[in-house]
Amino acid sequence: MALIVRVAKQEGILARGARLFAGEIHEGPIIALPTRHAPMDTRLYRPAKPARRTAILVPGLHMDGVREERLVGLARELAAAGLQVLTVAPPDLARYHVTADSADQLEDAIAWAAARQELAPDGRVGVMGISFAGGLALVAAGRPAVRERVAFVLSFGGHADLARVLRYLCLGEAGQVDARASALATGGEHIRVPRPHDYGGVVTLLNLAARAVPAPQAAPLEAAITVFLEASSIDRLDPPRAVAHFARARQLGEALPEPARTLMRQVSERDVAGLGKSLAPLLADLDLPPALSPESSPPPTAPVFLLHGADDSVVPASEMLFLVRRLQATTKVRAFASELITHAEANRGAALGEMWRLAGFWRDLLAL
Repeated sequence: MALIVRVAKQEGILARGARLFAGEIHEGPIIALPTRHAPMDTRLYRPAKPARRTAILVPGLHMDGVREERLVGLARELAAAGLQVLTVAPPDLARYHVTADSADQLEDAIAWAAARQELAPDGRVGVMGISFAGGLALVAAGRPAVRERVAFVLSFGGHADLARVLRYLCLGEAGQVDARASALATGGEHIRVPRPHDYGGVVTLLNLAARAVPAPQAAPLEAAITVFLEASSIDRLDPPRAVAHFARARQLGEALPEPARTLMRQVSERDVAGLGKSLAPLLADLDLPPALSPESSPPPTAPVFLLHGADDSVVPASEMLFLVRRLQATTKVRAFASELITHAEANRGAALGEMWRLAGFWRDLLAL
């Protein structure tokens, strides 16, 4: 419960009490871990007292990778609760790309960590993925080479099928889930599918840019979109600095030839409907690699924990229900749809009962 109070940044007497349960931690330097594709930044957070379990924690799409302040905050709080945490950041995720290379690199990280006595006394590690990294974590944890090295998997705001999520972000279509499926998740009755966030359509365009415009326009369009996404990331902590980045994104967009210029205008103007309409023809016959979606990949055998914001507008919580139906035949699954969570961050006020249920979810995960 103290962990939930701290992560949710609650205030008042609860927050003061929660700090009393936070142990001291040691934060290591950023170290590059060799993988089959490219080196990957890692950082280890160790509790002062010996930890029984290490968990690999993977950020979503963010330019700061292991330096992202919310990831750092979560890693510190988990370490303060007694879990050893190894944050890893596949380079493609830092470039806002969801790729099969990232799943390969997570598989490599699991194999590397599980082989080290100081990280995995019993030869197993936990795996936690945030946002789109949640789906990739499930894919990596189900790979035959590391399947027996995984103690548990947490997908926090993750996807089941990437193509379906892209259709949702562009067209608002989330797929049909049987009404009875909501009973498979704690809080499932609160799940709704809201209008998609404009951020998601921009990420979709970036990942499909090579299909959306003639080949010579793809790289300049990707560069302009990346500046816009970086501005969106900066805007959370430094709005004045973000203004200059948004202006730079518009400037780069206006210098593009058609059709890239129109697409970039839709990005800068946050024209969700227009951008979705532009991307619709690409989505009709989209054929993505199976390694990008847990629904199309071998499932993990370790216990799986699924945590999702009940009204997530980037990856809809209906994806969690698809995951439960996919995984329940092969492993133990616990799913929680929380009204305390937005997309992949606990930052809303909530009733004490909701926080207590969320604390129970984490208690069962940390016990493995």
